[in-house]
Amino acid sequence: MSSVFQVLGGLALFLFGVRFMSDGMEKIAGHRLQEWLDRMTNRPIKAATFGMFATGLIRSSSMVMVTMIGLINANLMTLEQAIGVMMGQEIGTTLTAQIVAFNIGDYFFILVLIGMIMREFLPSRKWQLGGEVILASGLLFLGMQIMSGALKAIAATELAHNFLAYMGQNYYSGVLAGAIITGIIQSSSATTGLVVAMGMSQIITLPGAVGLILGANIGTCVTGLIASLRLSTASKQASIAQILINIIGVLLFLPFIAPFADLVETTSSNLARQIANAHTIFNVAVSVILFPFIKPLATLTRRLVPIIKDTRKAKLTQYIDESQFRMPDIALAEATKELHRIGEITADMLNLSREAVIQGNTDATDRILELEYEQVNPLCARLESFLSELMTEDLSEQQRRRCMHLIEMTTDVERVSDFAEDLVHLVPNTKKKDEVLSKKEVDELDRFFKDTYQTYTTALAAVRDNSYEAALVVSQMEEKMDRRYTKARKKYAKRVDAGKVTPDSESFYLEVLRNLERIRDHADGLGISVQRSWSRQKTVQRS
Repeated sequence: MSSVFQVLGGLALFLFGVRFMSDGMEKIAGHRLQEWLDRMTNRPIKAATFGMFATGLIRSSSMVMVTMIGLINANLMTLEQAIGVMMGQEIGTTLTAQIVAFNIGDYFFILVLIGMIMREFLPSRKWQLGGEVILASGLLFLGMQIMSGALKAIAATELAHNFLAYMGQNYYSGVLAGAIITGIIQSSSATTGLVVAMGMSQIITLPGAVGLILGANIGTCVTGLIASLRLSTASKQASIAQILINIIGVLLFLPFIAPFADLVETTSSNLARQIANAHTIFNVAVSVILFPFIKPLATLTRRLVPIIKDTRKAKLTQYIDESQFRMPDIALAEATKELHRIGEITADMLNLSREAVIQGNTDATDRILELEYEQVNPLCARLESFLSELMTEDLSEQQRRRCMHLIEMTTDVERVSDFAEDLVHLVPNTKKKDEVLSKKEVDELDRFFKDTYQTYTTALAAVRDNSYEAALVVSQMEEKMDRRYTKARKKYAKRVDAGKVTPDSESFYLEVLRNLERIRDHADGLGISVQRSWSRQKTVQRS
């Protein structure tokens, strides 16, 4: 039992090392992943190459998968492109096995020591993250050593010896066992690491190890399948495509495990390295074989999981979903896109309010009310809920502040929609507009509407691009508009004193100006949030 607990403890430490390394690499490069995916997947070969390097670098196929799902949901990536990335992703996952197959003795303690020193004592955040990756590498090897030592004791028992001998001769049982183990622990890296550790202990045959590895490739799909069940159809399609790739690959190799093992034996005299090489050769071969069939695979996936159009209820959000919580940088990037989309709707509402106030367009009034209650209000509530839930995750201080900025900006955007609604409620019901305002007053309000719209859309562009320069322009535009607003009110007050303005006109004119000023204030609030974000980023970089 002591040996069993050592194996489980070593496996847990190995899993922690994989996760810790993945988290460190995500913090270093995760925020760029979506941009790279968007740029590098326009051709299948580029998509596969990117999937291979991204998964090998970040050590997290799930992170790449979640990012792809977000892009598919937003119609920024096709299923064919995603399958191309998956082909490369299968190759990238083999890097962990290749690394842990090295027998570095007790030198992993040096990695643990260096990583801990860098993480705890170096002032630069980038060096600290690098220390996390080095520390995680040491923990990987430590977990492997613990497992390898304990497995030798377990293999000495008659029950374990008979089981391993049976599995070495019955490949199908090995495949099934590998799939079940991986499905339970939900990590193909952990299963592969365990098999490599068995190879280091010389307690398994290469054919038996190959069977377990093939099964692990099937079992690893369980995580994605479970996660996709409560998400969109696009998510389910991506998950099913991954399952098809792995099952087809296993079926292609299953009849040839013995000759495949004979071939792999020629690549090294070390069993642990042979197992790692078998894992790599299998995944590379499957990706190469299936690469020409990306389109047929996508077609089959769409037939298995068709998109059912439901005209009764359209999907509310386009970019965010709960699967992104494990990848905070991705979640924040998608939340920013969602916020900008809501901002564009409110910008349309502002433009429609101008048509209602200046042109007396009653259809514009109806459309504003529809957008306010059917889209903006529920979207803002959903986005704020998403960000609040995200803040309960393990976030860095910078990520937490980014969440708070997005919540503040969501409030600004929602208030703009409220003021757009207020503007249309100001339109007189009993009199025509030209009976309330003079032509000069109408022209003045029209200019204020257009300038307010320009200020607000510039603020939205600053949010979308995280542009410090655009945010500064917003503040400058707001200061200029404030001066114009003050000047316009003074001139209007003189007309009121001269008796040239009716009470209806005064109330209507001034209220429209006040609402437009409040909209510009919230546009300025968006710009200030972007400027604060930039200031804190520079502070973090300097530290």
